[in-house]
Amino acid sequence: MNPKFHNLEESQLTESPFVRWLLIGIVIVFLGLFLIVPLVSVFVEAFAKGIEFYKASITEPFAVAAIRLTVLAAVVSVFCNMIFGLAAAWAITKFEFRGKSFLITLIDLPFAVSPVISGLVFVLLFGMQGYFGKWLIDHNIRIIFAAPGIILATIFVTFPFVARELIPLMKSQGKEAEEAALVLGASGWQTFFRITLPNIKWGLLYALIQCNARAMGEFGAVSVVSGHIRGQTNTLPLHVEILYNEYNFTAAFAVASLLTFLAVATLLLKKLFSWKPGVRESLLA
Repeated sequence: MNPKFHNLEESQLTESPFVRWLLIGIVIVFLGLFLIVPLVSVFVEAFAKGIEFYKASITEPFAVAAIRLTVLAAVVSVFCNMIFGLAAAWAITKFEFRGKSFLITLIDLPFAVSPVISGLVFVLLFGMQGYFGKWLIDHNIRIIFAAPGIILATIFVTFPFVARELIPLMKSQGKEAEEAALVLGASGWQTFFRITLPNIKWGLLYALIQCNARAMGEFGAVSVVSGHIRGQTNTLPLHVEILYNEYNFTAAFAVASLLTFLAVATLLLKKLFSWKPGVRESLLA
């Protein structure tokens, strides 16, 4: 064994108990202050006025409209990103072509661009004074300050999630199984549905869970393109903001608890699926 690695292992094993407990204590304090306490506070405030007030807050018409629009935007964006992510990951990992590195860079673009800026881009394109604004008005098509704009903004900020989860997983699996299927006479679609897709199903499901959580919690880009029309273009995060600005704190925390439930459920599902072999490989890749 290399002496450097041997010494490193010895230093790790002989670290003083004080240092170990100090590090563990720092982690616990930070988790408590920045994760556990905020989460508990949300639910405490949400039920501060009783269960009946909580039910009324999440079932009143504006809240229901916000829930419906949030679910619609999430479902459409997750479906579109699933198609794009599968196609992009399959093309990048199974084929050689010019511009592959540039394509990977473009996939990462929403991670680098502020959500507010991405929302402004859609306003510049589809707003009344935008590049396509006059044509849209002439054909009575509304994108900005309507559901289509919210969906487009949500798709933009979430589309790297599926592709970025699948690319390392599919790279680690290689091309041998697909090449063998093609040699045996399988078509491209048969190879995809019978070989590729079954091998990545858990990684894909893991990516969709992350994508859905990001879509339902998006605020910046959606806020820019929504127009904040109550009962029509407000998603759950925007509805929480309006309630909070109106000093209706208990109702705001009641609606926010729905997003908190989603966050907790997402963490539990991610933990569950991380035990699947395919997901572990994608996380380690």
